[in-house]
Amino acid sequence: MIRKLKSGGYRIYSIKINPETKKRRNLGTFETIEEAKKHEREIQYFKHIR
Repeated sequence: MIRKLKSGGYRIYSIKINPETKKRRNLGTFETIEEAKKHEREIQYFKHIR
């Protein structure tokens, strides 16, 4: 899940909520939406090759 930050950047969050903190995990912060989408694809690829 990608969200726009007040600073103008974009951050990727995990879909599942951490039961301990009740928040989503930060998976990276990027300057542009294209960079964030590229990294999200890399995360999905890695999750499915294992």
